[in-house]
Amino acid sequence: MHPASINLPALTGATTNSPAQNTFREAVQAVENLRQQLHELRTAAAVARQRYWQQVGPAATAVVAARRALYAPLENALLLNYFSRLEEQQIIAWIVANARGLEVRFGEDERAILGKYAPASGPPDATKAASTTAPPPATERPPRPTKAARQLAAAEAAAQAALATNAKTVYRQLARAHHPDLQRDPAAQAEKTALMQQIIAAYEADDLLGLLQLLADLPTADPASDDLLRRYAQALAQQQRTLKLEIQALKYGPEGTIAPNGKRQERELRQLKRDLRDEAAYVTEVGRILQETSGLRELLRELGPQGI
Repeated sequence: MHPASINLPALTGATTNSPAQNTFREAVQAVENLRQQLHELRTAAAVARQRYWQQVGPAATAVVAARRALYAPLENALLLNYFSRLEEQQIIAWIVANARGLEVRFGEDERAILGKYAPASGPPDATKAASTTAPPPATERPPRPTKAARQLAAAEAAAQAALATNAKTVYRQLARAHHPDLQRDPAAQAEKTALMQQIIAAYEADDLLGLLQLLADLPTADPASDDLLRRYAQALAQQQRTLKLEIQALKYGPEGTIAPNGKRQERELRQLKRDLRDEAAYVTEVGRILQETSGLRELLRELGPQGI
């Protein structure tokens, strides 16, 4: 069972009878606190992203629409037999660059247009493939994982391996200690019955941490139980490191660059919106010029291979 997917049980007020029990309780509480902190950071990041797109989204949508409108005149130009082979190759390169820009910058799905003009392999016809001018990038070796990523993977593996012990072992220990049939006093038997119901429910739900929490609440120290709790406290310490790495990645990674407030972010958003509005106006004007073959030829000479 992955520890990060478990709803940790609330700590009870039972008296701690051994250092192992106390250490385990502290480890559970520390994990719970870190999970709460991570949840709050994710919520704040989600709010920031929503606010970002509320402000920038319309301007970005206008750029996407303007750039997609370029496809039609450029593709029509390839059907005219008016341009030289070199010019046709340049037009195809523009189409491909425009599509890739939409994918990288705005997350648009341009597979259809790229599959048509920039396939992995295809015919040499310039009007159907851009393999001679805009070949797809060569396969690159995947980037080496960062130190933080390696630490995260190692911590996850160690915690998951340690917490993968069959819950049946813990369940049996608890059942032996809390079985109601061992009690003769009716009140004590009723209390043990209620506790046994909790144990069975946790076991049936495969809630290993819940079972361990009940084990930590045993009123007497048991060397076997203490050893088990110590091992799981170590696993939870690994989980704490995992959560801390996730928190750091959220604070300082790509998502952390979108802050929910601040004057600097406000200025950056305003400038970005101005840039996007200017780009949309420019691309729209280019699209108007492309409607005439003479205008397209002039743009091919003026803009060159870099495109629009």
